[in-house]
Amino acid sequence: MGSKEKASPKYIIEASFIVEGVVERHDVIGAIFGQTEGLFPKEFELRELQKSGKIGRIDINLKSEKDKTNGKIVAPSSLDRAETAIIAAAMETVDRVGPCQAKISVDKISVVRVDKREKILQRAKELMRDWVVKESQDIDKLLTEVSKEDKIVQPVHYGRERLTASPDISKKKELIIVEGRADVINLLKAGYGGVIALEGVKVPRTIINLAKRRKKEITAFLDGDRGGDLILKELLQVAKPAYVARAPRGREVEELDPDEIEEALSRRVPLVEVEGLGELAELAKELEGTLEAVLLGRDGGRLARVPVSELVDRLREQEGVAAVVFDGIVTGRLLDAAAETGVATLVGERLGNGVRVPQGLDVKVFRDL
Repeated sequence: MGSKEKASPKYIIEASFIVEGVVERHDVIGAIFGQTEGLFPKEFELRELQKSGKIGRIDINLKSEKDKTNGKIVAPSSLDRAETAIIAAAMETVDRVGPCQAKISVDKISVVRVDKREKILQRAKELMRDWVVKESQDIDKLLTEVSKEDKIVQPVHYGRERLTASPDISKKKELIIVEGRADVINLLKAGYGGVIALEGVKVPRTIINLAKRRKKEITAFLDGDRGGDLILKELLQVAKPAYVARAPRGREVEELDPDEIEEALSRRVPLVEVEGLGELAELAKELEGTLEAVLLGRDGGRLARVPVSELVDRLREQEGVAAVVFDGIVTGRLLDAAAETGVATLVGERLGNGVRVPQGLDVKVFRDL
């Protein structure tokens, strides 16, 4: 014969007790079962009601201090209202726990469904509040993004070739030349002005004219790939910028985020204003066999002449060095020093084995000249 399925509790009896002595949980349980036994017919005794599932597991929480024990009793009931009230009243008749005097007082009898409804109501309020807050945040975020788009300056067409540019291109004294339309749009989104695109490998006449205006300080901001290398060579020949900045190797300007754009432009390097390679060739010929180096400023003027053995230290001390010509090997240590100090052009007797040239640094050897 299978056991009957226990009914779900309909009521919860909650009571408090105090015992004049130190007792344990099992002492309180024993007192409740023992002192209510015989008060009612057997089928209505607590042990029988628990066996049938009409009274659930009785929980006792207690603590003892100063030779007294007090605590709480929680007893679930699936009896009807009257029967539950009788059981609660019977529990109050317990006056001893073990050898100690005791008193049990029923605090309340609560209806489980009402409690559940109350909990459901409170939880529903929490869920609704969280929902409204999240929805509000989502709307705020959406509005913020839309507002950003609305504030982004739209590019215009500039010059005879209708090159993509920022609307302020004719007013700005500091210009940034990029490769294509997408680069212009990305810089505009990042908050930069004075931007114009080449729109191809061949340098347009509009860019050449801008470069010739001495009041304009131009930075070429190019992709970190072979295409960027080729465009830089073309620019150097027909529209030499004052500075060059590059996207990280293998990256394009159009895919950089604002922080990456700022970092790349902060690392721009000046290009020495020595007309052609003639003066560099003459200087290389002068230095050949001397194991010495000459440091040049942006105007091509000589800043210092030092032994090659002192070149790295001198570079880190001397300000405004745009180019270095020296009778020695281009080493990795020297390249690092040149990149750190903003040197744009480095000319040496030959390039060391396995040396990698940093982007933005123009390195030549004597035979190139």
